[in-house]
Amino acid sequence: MYVYVYVYVYKDGTKRMNNSKYKDSLYEFRPVSDLKDMLDQSAEIYADRAAYLVKEVLGGEYKPIYFPQVKSDVDSLGTKFIEMGLKGKKIAIIGENSYQWVLTYFATTNGTGVIVPLDRELPSNEIRNLIKRAEVSAIVFSRKMEPIVKEALKGVDGIDYTINMSATNDETGDLSLNKLIREGKELLEAGSREFVDAIIDREAMCSLLFTSGTMGMAKGVMLSHKNLSANVYNMSKYVAIPDNYVGLSVLPMHHSYEMTCHVLTGIYQGLTIAFCEGLKYIVKNLVESKATVMLGVPLVFESMHKKIWKQAETNKRDKKMRRMVTISRKLKLYNQPTIRKIFKDVHNATGGNIKLFIAGGAAINPRVIEDFEAMGFPMIQGYGMTECAPIIALNKDRYSKAASAGFPMPGTEVKIVEEDENGIGEIICRGESVMLGYFGNPKETDKVLKNGWLHTGDYGYFDKEGFLYISGRKKNVIITKNGKNIFPEEVEYYLTGSQYIKEVLVHGVNDEKTNDIIVKAEIYPDYDFIEEEKGSMTSEEIKVFIKMLIDDINEQMPLYKRVKRFTVRTTEFEKTTTRKIKRFIEGNLTEEENAYVK
Repeated sequence: MYVYVYVYVYKDGTKRMNNSKYKDSLYEFRPVSDLKDMLDQSAEIYADRAAYLVKEVLGGEYKPIYFPQVKSDVDSLGTKFIEMGLKGKKIAIIGENSYQWVLTYFATTNGTGVIVPLDRELPSNEIRNLIKRAEVSAIVFSRKMEPIVKEALKGVDGIDYTINMSATNDETGDLSLNKLIREGKELLEAGSREFVDAIIDREAMCSLLFTSGTMGMAKGVMLSHKNLSANVYNMSKYVAIPDNYVGLSVLPMHHSYEMTCHVLTGIYQGLTIAFCEGLKYIVKNLVESKATVMLGVPLVFESMHKKIWKQAETNKRDKKMRRMVTISRKLKLYNQPTIRKIFKDVHNATGGNIKLFIAGGAAINPRVIEDFEAMGFPMIQGYGMTECAPIIALNKDRYSKAASAGFPMPGTEVKIVEEDENGIGEIICRGESVMLGYFGNPKETDKVLKNGWLHTGDYGYFDKEGFLYISGRKKNVIITKNGKNIFPEEVEYYLTGSQYIKEVLVHGVNDEKTNDIIVKAEIYPDYDFIEEEKGSMTSEEIKVFIKMLIDDINEQMPLYKRVKRFTVRTTEFEKTTTRKIKRFIEGNLTEEENAYVK
């Protein structure tokens, strides 16, 4: 049973939010059976809306592409794909976020075959490996990716077509995606209906996503139309985007977070999406597109947060700002127009139109969310994994807790198993969004899918209201000799609370004196900020300074969780493309140190 609740909206389109009275309320949305059904419906419902804002040249003006045009282009490209013999085949795509990227995705999934999104930051040898493993028949790539794709394809058999999404016409050895769309349109006009009338098997794989992974070989997650459409449908019951909102697409589309939560949900709810020209253009593009919504990983928002406070300190306004943030938080003023006026300079620095920030992809410091909310930026976070298409739990746009991952999604059952004395255990879930399995890897599939339940490998707990909290990864937990469990993520949260610490990795090492496991931190300081605030320091002076910081931070934690050893790095940690530190690789942790992470 779904409850429709009227939501008061301010004149500027901002919702009044974060009230416990909305705890059991859901938005009402139309059901969809698959992605084709979703796009077809949206092209009709939102016929007068722009689906995308695109730039023909870097630095140019945004131009709108309306929903009916998206469907027309998808139908044209899909029709051509089938005429080329790609029905039932796998098509890989690699490149920057773009309208052509989206068209390729839908033209493949909505009647042709299986889409295989690839990470554009992978080296050529890894791209080659994934192309072979996925058994793709065609690959679509951007102009920028052309050299690395050509290198990756050396020695690869079975690729029938290489398609350049940036080219206007065919080039030596490569087809032009734009030309294929034109040819597909001609086929449609001549009466071809195979793609348009395709019957979708919502239970069959339509997307093969390789996890970025922080250890081991990437696994190929098989997702169906049912997995993806159910995730979009149920997510929308918690977060509803008002009419005329614009989202800025910043995160890579090969990642399930951006693809499902932004692109697919955007199509479903009628959101206009502007393509960001690159990370260094975020603020510029926020202004140009008048974006009201932005999804990002914690690193993006934490960086914005630090810059805001740094600017306030430079202008000698930080004390006044902290007082106002405290008052706003205490009185729960949140996104009221008055608060937005008080923090006008901060809002102008982010384009002046932001109505909602959504964080995902990794855990974020709750203080960042609390501060943004207090400054008039509604902000929520969720929790998920590619294997669940991806959302498992999500905060509601009208009721949220900064430190929580939110409530389990409608249609997704979540349980905590093997709880300890504090109620912390492994998070498992089941529902329509849970993957079909790992491609060509039944052994790994059986490890995580048991009797219909997806074992996430994450530890967490529920509070009395039903909010889910994530404690850390099961494989990361440090276990002391007396049985104490230490989640590195928790210790890292305390350490990165310092403005002087940019990145940190916590793990366990054996202490020969006590013959017990103790906590060690690998710290990458914010060298620029230290120099700016404390002046130039030698490497030894920085170590002493970091030691003082750790001593103060340790006082906030129980004895067994305190950092007993640390090292200071001069280089950043190696990360995945979603900006998560790769915890188990050479150069981040040694083999010996890995041995003490259970």
